[in-house]
Amino acid sequence: MRRIDPDFHRRLDGYSLATAEIFYRLPDARGLLQSYVWQDYDMAPRFPKLRKFLDFWTRELDGPIHSVRLAHVRLLRPAELRHVGRELTIH
Repeated sequence: MRRIDPDFHRRLDGYSLATAEIFYRLPDARGLLQSYVWQDYDMAPRFPKLRKFLDFWTRELDGPIHSVRLAHVRLLRPAELRHVGRELTIH
């Protein structure tokens, strides 16, 4: 029996891949910024997994978060096409 990929199950439940770039200040050099990339399947628009991770970071890590840049399929999309009832044939 073939095992179904758990990521596929998450997609069926409404989850899709979210990528966050977290900029944080170094604990011993607050004037410098470092970046960390976080990626996981999460549910837009509330992003509970990302929020949980950021709460953990704030509570447990010394480098304070400066900003977060988020990319997600619901935030960024290619141009959407719709059928308008006409057909154009190009040779």
